[in-house]
Amino acid sequence: MSSYHHLVFPPQSSSWECLTISEIFMQQKSPNSEIQTGNDLLVSLALQALQRQIPPRLKCFDHFSPEIQQEIYNYFGSYQQTGLIVDQLLLNLQNQNFINQCCQQSYIGKKLPNALYIHRSALCEINIFLRIYEQLSRFYLPPQKPFTLIKFHRNQSLISYLFYPDFDADPHPALTASFQVNLKTGQVNIMDYSNSDNPPILHRKETFVTPHYPHYEKFTKLTQTEELLGLLEPRRLPSSALESELLNSETRLYRTIGTRKGWQQHLNKHQVEIHDHQVMKIREDPENLLPLNSDDSLPFIPKIERHRAALLRKTLSRPVRLALEAELFQKETTFFDYGCGYGGDIQRLAEQGYSSQGWDPYYSPHTPRFESDIVNLGYVINVIECQTERREALIQAWNLTQKALIVAAQVLVDTQERGIMVYGDGVITSRNTFQKYYQQEELKVYIDQVLNVDAIPLDLGIYIVFRDEMEAEKFRASRFRSRLTSPQVRLKIKRFEDYQDLLQPLIQFVSDRGRLPVDTELPEAEAIQQEFGSLKRAFQLILQATNPDEWDMIAHKRRQDLLVYIALSRFGRRPKLFQLSEPMKNDIKGLFGSYKKSCNLADLMLYTLGDPQIIANHCHNSPVGQKRTNSLWIHISALEKLDPLLRLYEGCASQTLGRPEGANLIKFHIKTPKISYLFSPDFDLEPHPILSTCMQIDLRDLQVSYQGYDGPNPPILHRKETLVTPEYPRYQQLVRLSDQEEKWGLLDDFRLIRTRLGWLKCLEDHCAQIKGYRVYWRTDADPYRVKLLRSARRTRKKLQSSDDP
Repeated sequence: MSSYHHLVFPPQSSSWECLTISEIFMQQKSPNSEIQTGNDLLVSLALQALQRQIPPRLKCFDHFSPEIQQEIYNYFGSYQQTGLIVDQLLLNLQNQNFINQCCQQSYIGKKLPNALYIHRSALCEINIFLRIYEQLSRFYLPPQKPFTLIKFHRNQSLISYLFYPDFDADPHPALTASFQVNLKTGQVNIMDYSNSDNPPILHRKETFVTPHYPHYEKFTKLTQTEELLGLLEPRRLPSSALESELLNSETRLYRTIGTRKGWQQHLNKHQVEIHDHQVMKIREDPENLLPLNSDDSLPFIPKIERHRAALLRKTLSRPVRLALEAELFQKETTFFDYGCGYGGDIQRLAEQGYSSQGWDPYYSPHTPRFESDIVNLGYVINVIECQTERREALIQAWNLTQKALIVAAQVLVDTQERGIMVYGDGVITSRNTFQKYYQQEELKVYIDQVLNVDAIPLDLGIYIVFRDEMEAEKFRASRFRSRLTSPQVRLKIKRFEDYQDLLQPLIQFVSDRGRLPVDTELPEAEAIQQEFGSLKRAFQLILQATNPDEWDMIAHKRRQDLLVYIALSRFGRRPKLFQLSEPMKNDIKGLFGSYKKSCNLADLMLYTLGDPQIIANHCHNSPVGQKRTNSLWIHISALEKLDPLLRLYEGCASQTLGRPEGANLIKFHIKTPKISYLFSPDFDLEPHPILSTCMQIDLRDLQVSYQGYDGPNPPILHRKETLVTPEYPRYQQLVRLSDQEEKWGLLDDFRLIRTRLGWLKCLEDHCAQIKGYRVYWRTDADPYRVKLLRSARRTRKKLQSSDDP
């Protein structure tokens, strides 16, 4: 809905009545100016109308001079048509949203999120509504009050007149006075900065004026030089989340350099001075200054101390630890840390028996660089400010890689960093280190383009690149394999019992692959074939002793695992059949018949994801997970129990951007194509665990947003058993707890218990406390209150019993 604000129109007065159109118009143009455009005429007529009465109307046509009457006919055809236009202009002034829109669409002036700044010389060129709006506030401005800039407040009915007496002469002029007019009340607030030792100052003066302004080129040249030297953040449109963060960093920067003292400290840090719109580099001799400008081929570069970004860790770094957990390290694996810093990973891997070496340009510059099975480039490329060197570091690390390269970089998560300044495509921190904050997808694109590979996400900000494409596909497929167990022996068959030890490797193989082995896949195959004639006959005996339906379910689950993997390979470089490992080729042939058939089925699943209603239906009908109004929540341990379509849906996020380490809950959004990964640090320990962080991925553009739940009132989880499967530890205790809480009425209104404080208040109101996995009466509860609650529980139980059929 439109937001209307009731402006106070100027009261009638004798001094107003005597004003002529020429006199009114002279307030915004030079004394020798004449009315030359229809807009100028409309502004003057609207202001003339405001002098007469409320509602504002034009004075009698005969009262205008013959010159003005002729102008009205020339531009508008008739006096009546002119009156209608003026009335509409004045009506729009009542709509604050309309004023806000005019400010937003203005091609003149400096636009900030909540304001538009215009130099007084540019007033005659702005939108006609803003011209009238400004002239209305001018009626309340005290006489003889000079001003340089006009500030239109976009969200309030306020206009500020700012006086910078040295606007033309001073490269960064100081504010002397401010006159703020409230158009709702007509009140004027005056602020005097003339005696301040640290007044606000201006930057980017060219943005306030038009290109026709006499000093426009000089102002522009200064700003370009300041941007080049890193004194100001280069202006850009927020076309991505990363650029939005850089704009936020610019806002934080201006909080520091927006005053005279803050700006001077900023200049001192960069060892420069500004004289007559010229940036000068300070040399050792204070009187010897080196001029700098935006045309310099070797601009001044702030000193960056890369080595200070190295961390002294007490444990393995996250990238190396994740590689170990992913079983990338074998007994004879060699490891090289490119940019090893203090060498903590080298030392700890050596302690575990791995051959480990490392090189660092600062801490280990003379160590030879060896080719190794696994090379780690951990948090190196994000601290290199030179894009050419950054690229070379990635290529050199890849050249040393024999099997797998680990690449890790800082990902944009914390948007509240302080003490930074923008430089190049990153920021310089308060410790004089450079940080390039990547978006997760941006990091993958960078690695893929530089190395011509298809990097695989291990975690947030961590990717792995395999030298052998078969190994890469094997690793991808392994991430979507469900954990299955062999069917239990249900019948005592003597022949089976006699050969159970011999058949055990075959049982294990089929349980793992969902099919019979071929050729030499099973080392024990020859012994089994000698006894039974073939593996197929041997497996017939196994079927007699176990439940055949369970084996069918194992094969079905393996088909689903493969379909999810093959479908997700469509997002990268789907491998040709010859690029797959022999075991995977055999899986596809045994479970689908052909690779083409498996790809067609996988693509059909993938195309189904384009229908939001299908996803919503699968969420609503899922036998696994906690169903909420607009989402489905599951614990990470229950993911493989989900419908394969939902596994594929989640895989679109995790396969492309990686699943954040520690995330133990997944939220499927139903109304929007989004996946959220949540971390509950005490999920396995508490019956009602809290949420700590949330990472949300929009599957439409792969944009990532983060939220931390710091403070005393984080979100809290209930009915924990619905998030997991019956195999989860203490599952039955969780079921009984939720049933007890339901009977006590603790779960009646979910809106009131979504946070920790809300849940504690609910427990207090019900005189309840939770110990372990049971609800008890509080020992300090008021007896009468307990009596009332017991009575309410009995009534509740009777009502529930009467409702049962």
